[in-house]
Amino acid sequence: MATATLTANGPVTTGKVGVLAGLQHTATLAWRNLVQIKHNPMELMDLSIQPVMFLLLFTYVFGGQMSGSTHAYLQFALAGILVQNGLFATLNTAIGLNNDIQKGVFDRLRSLPIARSAPLAGRVLADLGKQVWSMALMLGLGLCLGFRPTGVAGVLGALGLMLVFALAMSWMMVLVGMVAANPEKVQMLGFVVMFPLTFSSSAFVSVGSMPGWMQAWVKVNPVTSLVDSMRALLVGGPVQAPVLHTLLWAAVIAAVFFPLAVRAYQRRS
Repeated sequence: MATATLTANGPVTTGKVGVLAGLQHTATLAWRNLVQIKHNPMELMDLSIQPVMFLLLFTYVFGGQMSGSTHAYLQFALAGILVQNGLFATLNTAIGLNNDIQKGVFDRLRSLPIARSAPLAGRVLADLGKQVWSMALMLGLGLCLGFRPTGVAGVLGALGLMLVFALAMSWMMVLVGMVAANPEKVQMLGFVVMFPLTFSSSAFVSVGSMPGWMQAWVKVNPVTSLVDSMRALLVGGPVQAPVLHTLLWAAVIAAVFFPLAVRAYQRRS
């Protein structure tokens, strides 16, 4: 069991925590982050209103121009809107971690006899749970507006793939949250990363409609692989190649940013 000792910088947890205990600590802190929604209803509104707003705007503002009908564009663009919402939602992880650091929450948590990784893993796990809510809400609204997926298996596969990719991207955002000076800087850096990745992809328009020099980037953009995979799973099309590319990209992103994020976390904690 871990113990807490007093140092010049305050109490610090020492000793080892077992794997099972570490998982319990992670689950407890993840639940702590989810329960906070009850005391901060505005967070639930952010998770609900923004996805709905984007879906309605893209469908009814751009749909007729892009595809000739709102229904056709909804069938095409829903996968991209899900991806956009999921990737931008990872910013909440970075902002939440940065807020915890600024308010001294991490200092309080590290004085407890818990696994050192639990505060970080708990935040990431809770934010993935929030993503499930947002995606379910968007899919439900999409069905009401006329979206028709190929089947339940495709929907579940698309949601699972989005969560895997979001988990990989979360480590990039964890790194941003750890190195940024304040939440405002986190948001600025996050948008600088997410906007080019999301909008210079196949999320909202056909790649063939873009100039040649941009097509070269869009085709290697990992978000394009993710959108193509989810679109194929949701409404049909070649699945194997884009899904494999997406999983490969997720593995590469996690392999690069997970150790960097953990190192930054260890330095801050």
